[in-house]
Amino acid sequence: MNSLIYAILIGVIALLYAIYLVYRVLREERGTEKMIQISEYIKEGATAYMKQQYKVILTVAAIIAVVLFILLGPRLAIAYVLGALSSTVAGFIGMYIAVNANVRTTNNAMVGGLSKALRVAFNGGAVLGFMVVGLGVLGIVALYIAFGGEPSIVSDIVGFGFGASTVALFARVGGGIYTKAADIGADLVGKVEAGIPEDDPRNPGVIADNVGDNVGDCAGMGADLFESYVGSIISAMILGAVLYKAMNWTILPVFIAGAGILASIIAALTVRVKEGGNPSTPLTLSSIIAATLTAILTLPISTSMLGFTNGFKVFIAVLAGLITGIIIGMTSDYFTNRDRLPVKKVAIMSQMGPALTILTGMSMGFLSTIIPIMAIAIAGIVAYVFGPEVYGVAMAAVGMLSITGIVVSADAYGPIVDNAAGIAEQAGLEENVRDIADRLDSAGNTMKSISKGFAIGSAALTALALLVAYIQVTGITGSLLTLLNPKVICGIFIGAALPAIFTAIVIMSVSDSAFVLIDEIRRQFREKPGILEWKETPDYGKCVSIVATHALRKLLLPGLIAIISPLLVGFILGPEALGGMLAGAIVTGLLLGLFQGNVGNTWDNAKKYIELGNLGGKGSDTHKAAVIGDTVGDPLKDSAGPSLNILIKLMTIISLVFAPLITQYYLFR
Repeated sequence: MNSLIYAILIGVIALLYAIYLVYRVLREERGTEKMIQISEYIKEGATAYMKQQYKVILTVAAIIAVVLFILLGPRLAIAYVLGALSSTVAGFIGMYIAVNANVRTTNNAMVGGLSKALRVAFNGGAVLGFMVVGLGVLGIVALYIAFGGEPSIVSDIVGFGFGASTVALFARVGGGIYTKAADIGADLVGKVEAGIPEDDPRNPGVIADNVGDNVGDCAGMGADLFESYVGSIISAMILGAVLYKAMNWTILPVFIAGAGILASIIAALTVRVKEGGNPSTPLTLSSIIAATLTAILTLPISTSMLGFTNGFKVFIAVLAGLITGIIIGMTSDYFTNRDRLPVKKVAIMSQMGPALTILTGMSMGFLSTIIPIMAIAIAGIVAYVFGPEVYGVAMAAVGMLSITGIVVSADAYGPIVDNAAGIAEQAGLEENVRDIADRLDSAGNTMKSISKGFAIGSAALTALALLVAYIQVTGITGSLLTLLNPKVICGIFIGAALPAIFTAIVIMSVSDSAFVLIDEIRRQFREKPGILEWKETPDYGKCVSIVATHALRKLLLPGLIAIISPLLVGFILGPEALGGMLAGAIVTGLLLGLFQGNVGNTWDNAKKYIELGNLGGKGSDTHKAAVIGDTVGDPLKDSAGPSLNILIKLMTIISLVFAPLITQYYLFR
């Protein structure tokens, strides 16, 4: 128990570092009056939407907490509430800093150059990154100690992951619908119909688009990886308690996570770029540094706690997870980087119209799934064979997610620099300032692509670890969990269909919301012709309100599907069918999630490649075809695709929470 003090200390260090970064960001100057005015529009819209979204989320969470209290006892309910609140706090603080860091990044691009602007933007993103890991470790350790500090009580801590998953799904779905409806509406009417640049202040949807970057890519991704992070730790703790019934096996995952936090802080301090350099280089390198340091720290930690033989096996499993995370990130980078062949191929094919843009992008998207899926499969085998079997599989997930702090930092940097580029455009700053902001934004797109690949890959490993924990808890091994069991086959088919249903609902929600926004933007252009002549001011607030209202209406159904589906299958068909359902959902969810995340970014960066002046440049027919490809990819990469990460994890953790009841009270025996 005394050793857990070190884990608490590391969690506190992460939070203190985040607070220090808040101070560093907020002390920077905000720039001109026009820049501040635009920033305030974005801040007000993002804050208003987040407040309304979390009212809905916390209402649902309160109902679930009451159900848990009645059916499964106070400990699970308390852990659930703490998990939900931790995710909410991390998301709110991360979003708040992001909307304050954007204008400061623009100002530093104007007065300090590329190096200073990169540092401000990355510090802003790192606030969310280290809030996520700090709150995650502290929450788990605090519950473990409060509930008695024995391996037998770990099952109650599952509620913490369940709470985090609930918030993450609704935040990801709601934020994803908002951001992509706004993006599609602003792009189709502004770029394609009106022929004005991206982020042009004459576009009535431009502020709604800027708001969406923060509520989707910042708060949404933070909640996503927060639940993956805590889910991987908890699943490994459960397996340690169930299989070995020993303290050190149970708490080891927390210490590996702590090693990752220290490594991520050191890596964050290395993010620097020279004037004229490529901002992507230090951002990508920071993840490799964090992974290397984590691997180095893991070996002495694991061997000191488990002995050399078992500790070395755990080291191999953690190393497999870390390497897999890097492979997934590098693959996403290759298929989505505008300097690589896949993106250039899509851009070239766009010369012949949007049909070839779509078809070529889809083929690249499917190709991009092969290496990550194979890497995850190999990591699972290595962790099982050379590591401590099923516990090793869970530790591979912990290893991959141990560097969550630096990954979330790089991802949250993305919406900050996206907004910064928008503010530079809308404030009419000089060309050299906009060039710096665009270079930072280009690096941000690369980081978001890598982070999305990391998120779905880590989700698959985490869900697999949770599935193993579910199997151990329910005891459905051997002859029960076999393809000869018709219940298992039935469950697999049901599970395989769920990600497809979920994807369809989310994309349709984006389309419906974008439809209404496009109608409003067209109305403003029609009724206020002076907008395009700089003689009238667009009604930004009306567009923000429309998108927010529709996003809030649409977020409940996908979330309820994720919560209700495993309960229906479990209580009707039994634990074997539910195990099959989870397996089917994990496989198809991984495929669809990787495809959608990568293909959307491939289309996006093909558009940006053309906007650099290649193949006709902005305003050409090639550019218009690429814009259509980008708008098709928007709901895939930022709404449905990332939400699938949480779908497969939430269904698995719900199954684990309700496993004791399902094994006793299912209908068809």
